Amino acid sequence: MIRTKLVATIGPACDDTASIGAMIDAGVNAFRLNFSHGTLEGHEASLKRVRDLAAERGTIVAVMGDLCGPKIRVGRIAGGRCELIPGQQVIFQRKPIEGSARLLSSNYPALVDDARIDHRLLIDDGNVLLRVTEKRANELICTCEVGGVVSDRKGINLPDSQVSAPALTEKDRTNLEWAVRNQLDFVALSFVRRPEDVAELRQILDQHGSSIHVVAKIEKPEAIEHLEEIVRQSDVVLVARGDLGVEMDVSRVPIIQKEIALHCRRTGTPVIIATQMLQSMVGAPVPTRAEVSDVANAILDHADAVMLSAETSVGRYPLEAVRMIRRVAEHTESFGTRYGDELGTDQMTTLPVATAVVRGAGLVAGELKACLVAVWTESGETPRLLSKLRIDQPIVALAPNERICRQMALLYGVVPICRTQPGRMEKMLADLDTVLLDRRLASADDQIVIVADSRTDLPGETDALFIHPVGSSERLTRRSPAS
Repeated sequence: MIRTKLVATIGPACDDTASIGAMIDAGVNAFRLNFSHGTLEGHEASLKRVRDLAAERGTIVAVMGDLCGPKIRVGRIAGGRCELIPGQQVIFQRKPIEGSARLLSSNYPALVDDARIDHRLLIDDGNVLLRVTEKRANELICTCEVGGVVSDRKGINLPDSQVSAPALTEKDRTNLEWAVRNQLDFVALSFVRRPEDVAELRQILDQHGSSIHVVAKIEKPEAIEHLEEIVRQSDVVLVARGDLGVEMDVSRVPIIQKEIALHCRRTGTPVIIATQMLQSMVGAPVPTRAEVSDVANAILDHADAVMLSAETSVGRYPLEAVRMIRRVAEHTESFGTRYGDELGTDQMTTLPVATAVVRGAGLVAGELKACLVAVWTESGETPRLLSKLRIDQPIVALAPNERICRQMALLYGVVPICRTQPGRMEKMLADLDTVLLDRRLASADDQIVIVADSRTDLPGETDALFIHPVGSSERLTRRSPAS
């Protein structure tokens, strides 16, 4: 079993029963629905497909909805595309029009207001570069510095401008209501700039009484300035390297990735590394060596999960990409097991009693070479903390709530199982033995470490650690005079 979790984006290349089923069998732990593309009806069909296939297999698979955020895009172009030549003048107009190489528009009317003279407009991930030379009431006059072909709906980045758009657009709010109704497990907020952006999303979810986990996508320079506060506000952080590498000097992205992963490790926050992990596999059956090294380094940075985007959504080899990233994870984790963690000790300060217990569980499991660590949990918090310690043993997390189990599907090294913790200790041990033996997660007499709540009147207060030989509870019951 690999401990790094795999996230795959659903799209035309894999949105059918056979493909999704094969991807689940290959190890996908979570699927991403990208609200920037497709319709809500189509996403609903994809969601049903994932949940039905996971249920058939008796496995836990999470689903994340990715909100578009204030993504600025080129408007419609006559013929669907045009070519911009270096040195030519290009006018961006406020009013939506059918564009040409000389006159373009966008889906964001305030582009004309936010951009200033000498500011850059980067189109299609920076492949085309325009610079503002003049401003008028409803137009930006630009000069093309780096030319290329521009298609409908290509993204526009404004690395020099303060974008005034709100964090949540009207489309986002509609998609968010759909996500709440359909009980998605995660919702990702794009283009986070401030901790207040995350707080606004959480407030809306609270108003709906929703327990969806919030994923903050780090892809703007402003987010780096407020990184620590954003991490603490979020349930999960996603390093979206595509826009991040356009909005700022791309040479900074590897170190920023490590900085974000370190902040997440210190706070016990799960982190996903995303964008162009195996980009060449969009069109080729094997990745480049640099891409393989990139995935391995993300795992060595203590990523809980790695995410495939275009590789699975529109690529020619979606299943092969999943299998490849899994193989890279296997070899990388093996290296970590052999050489240990030399990055220092976590500084998690939340939930001090639970943190102390899980640290103890990690030490005991290592000293005894335990088969696994089992955790009974109500909220998923204790497995989250234990996951961040990167212990060598699998973490079997038992929770009574199916959504909590799906949300734990993104936690490194965690095997979620839906099960309610019995009130009596003997029953808890007997139930655990049955689950582990039935699922072949352990064999009789294997030594395991158990983390649980000893006080059933205070659920959520993790305070107990047990060492338990699998199957011993059944033998004790048989010997008991009361049995």
